[in-house]
Amino acid sequence: MSKRLNAQQITAMLDDARARTTAFLDGLSGDALVGPKLAIVNPILWEIGHVIWFQEHFILRQTDGSKPLRAQADALYDSAHVAHDDRWDLPLPALDWIKAYGADVRGALLARLTSPVASEADSYLYRLVTFHENMHEEAFAYSRQTLGLPQVVNSPIGGRSVDGCGPWPGDAVIPAGTFQLGASPDAAFVFDNEKWAHPQAVAPFAIAKAPVTNGEFAAFVAADGYRDRAFWSAEGWAWVQSSGALQPAYWVGMPGAWQFRWYDKLTDLQPHHPVIFVNWHEASAYCAFAGRRLPTELEWEVAAVGEPTAEGLLKSQKRLQPWDTSSAGETSADRAANLDSAFGGPVDVAAFPAGDSAFGCRQMMGNVWEWTASDFKPYPGFTPDIYKEYSQPWFGDRKVLRGGCWTTRSQMVTPVYRNFFPPDRRDIFAGFRTCASA
Repeated sequence: MSKRLNAQQITAMLDDARARTTAFLDGLSGDALVGPKLAIVNPILWEIGHVIWFQEHFILRQTDGSKPLRAQADALYDSAHVAHDDRWDLPLPALDWIKAYGADVRGALLARLTSPVASEADSYLYRLVTFHENMHEEAFAYSRQTLGLPQVVNSPIGGRSVDGCGPWPGDAVIPAGTFQLGASPDAAFVFDNEKWAHPQAVAPFAIAKAPVTNGEFAAFVAADGYRDRAFWSAEGWAWVQSSGALQPAYWVGMPGAWQFRWYDKLTDLQPHHPVIFVNWHEASAYCAFAGRRLPTELEWEVAAVGEPTAEGLLKSQKRLQPWDTSSAGETSADRAANLDSAFGGPVDVAAFPAGDSAFGCRQMMGNVWEWTASDFKPYPGFTPDIYKEYSQPWFGDRKVLRGGCWTTRSQMVTPVYRNFFPPDRRDIFAGFRTCASA
């Protein structure tokens, strides 16, 4: 993938992101555009204005030094200075105003493209603001789930069926070696917390070939795992006690007859789908119950894109994707992973065999985000990029997730992408796979 984008690519990226963002307004008007004040969501009306402001701020204002297109936009939409709880109390402009603001920003962003191919610096900026909007698209998707609103199927192939079903049991055994954890400087785009690839010693380990399923997690619930202090860390047990949780979020019913609230509908719990909407504490407790552990982000990345040598050691180089992209008949992402909302939600863990890693791990990309054991910390030599608030304020108090989920955009996520959330968040599209020392 080239670092430099042409004008047609930039236009398509911006328009695709805005179309998907706008789709999340479906069925909303009046007070529903703002919604209840919750710690885990934003007012949708505010959030749409924010993604537009972000584009103006980082390209037109911070890079070009242009004057503000809307005088009040900084006071409304600058997330670094507008506290989360204050966003419901702001004099938020009406939707027509926001749409007009978005059209003006789009026009200015395209007008500044004075050559057919953008520079590397400008290409980075256009990817940054688009990927930022892609992240918020995912936030809109889980916000509608949180609020019990109808699902928006906003992919041209959304809701299509998938080949392959059932469980995918067993472990992949990963050999020892040295691995370059992180992003390479020759990547088309890199977020600051991925910089840079650095050598890490890898001890042999075993990792599940698929994420933990609903059926597997149901055994933990049926064994009264949420009431057994032995499976929980001190912080995890404090969360259980304060939350009163007895099963994953959105599970309804009882052992043997579980249902699941998916947006505004109840459906039977699918036993071979990956468990989803579990937080880091729940994932860790299940691992203790199963005699396993969460993989570190190093182990996760090795299992995803590492390869063995003929001698059974770990190669020093790694793949660009879990599936092999080196051959003439390379696998396309839509055949290898559940991304881009193409299937309308999670699918069985045995699906997408074309996306298997060199070690036989399935669905390392897409379907559900996967919690790792690792704290979100900077790599050696970290310095923030232009979006200084992206990573640096969150180091130390969040956990790393890897791999993307069913609605994550394939143009944004890579095997070195590091997502990060507090360990008590269970509203995001997150699951996990387990690990063991070899």
